[in-house]
Amino acid sequence: MFRNIFKNKVVLITGNTGFKGSWLSLWLNSLGAKIYGLSNQIPTTPSNYDALGSSDYTETFFIDLRDREKLEKIIKSVKPDFIFHLAAQAIVGKSYENPIETFSTNAIGTINVLEALRRVDKETIAILITSDKVYNNVEWKWGYRETDQLGGKDPYSASKAMAEIAINSYLNSYIFNKAPNVRIAIGRAGNVIGGGDWAYGRVVPDCMRAWSLKDSVTIRNPESTRPWQHVLEPLSGYLVLAYNLFSSSNLSGEAYNFGPSADQNFNVRQLIDEMSLHWANVSWKDLSNKTNQQFESGLLKLNCDKALNDLNWTPTLDFFNTVKMTVDWYKLFYDSPKESMYDFSLSQINEYTNIAASQNKTWTKK
Repeated sequence: MFRNIFKNKVVLITGNTGFKGSWLSLWLNSLGAKIYGLSNQIPTTPSNYDALGSSDYTETFFIDLRDREKLEKIIKSVKPDFIFHLAAQAIVGKSYENPIETFSTNAIGTINVLEALRRVDKETIAILITSDKVYNNVEWKWGYRETDQLGGKDPYSASKAMAEIAINSYLNSYIFNKAPNVRIAIGRAGNVIGGGDWAYGRVVPDCMRAWSLKDSVTIRNPESTRPWQHVLEPLSGYLVLAYNLFSSSNLSGEAYNFGPSADQNFNVRQLIDEMSLHWANVSWKDLSNKTNQQFESGLLKLNCDKALNDLNWTPTLDFFNTVKMTVDWYKLFYDSPKESMYDFSLSQINEYTNIAASQNKTWTKK
């Protein structure tokens, strides 16, 4: 389905040096796209960007997304056919430490992308990625739909909700009537796991770092439930969304949840237990009874019926395959440092695509 539309197309990925951005760059490069990236830095050491050798097939501009003039100049020069906007300050804990950076990067940074988009003079498809945390989470047991109220109790969640309000404003004020050559849609996903994430304050990379050194890891809220999904799940959703937006203007302005099946919500403790089946000598400490902890929601679920109905997209992996693919990546990285993570990551993309094809997913067809 989307295999052919990206071949020889120019794709700009903001946040391309990050965990999701580097996986997306690899996948699009394998589809024949010309990849440009925009990032202010390589966010971690190690990094998935380096592990995948991303600089070999990506031309990256290292600028701050909040520099509107430089951003507009790059977009005008590159003339992208597709833009995937992933750049963000994405760590909830860091948002408490530096709320101004979080709000300015996530809200103003997105506005700068929108400012550039309303001035492009060619047909451009833009997928703007926010978060599953944009919803006013009252921790109900059924999944949030795209029409549910936006909110955010912590700075990160609020900054992403602010970005969505800005997107809606630009769509109605500029894009729909004055820039018909631009089509924009929103992707919402979160709690993504997979090989190559080394961000601090996330359960999987915290565990992998500690366990690779045979150390114990501290866990803040082991009973918190999250819609865990492998990184390739939302990325496939973004690609399917881009394909559909390319094919029809009817979806311009729409938002979509990309998450696991409704019965795939597991808590942090269950995630760690499942990871321990694939990694020896696991040790962790429960910090949930410690005082002065920052707010963190206990339950978050998404309803993805709209993605099914409009895009014919559904998740591919169950929880157990998700965890196995994730741990397998880290095991190879730490145990066999001379192995090519580029080749292994491509093999995981192919494995994911083959599983999806066996489930008759339409996007796997040429």
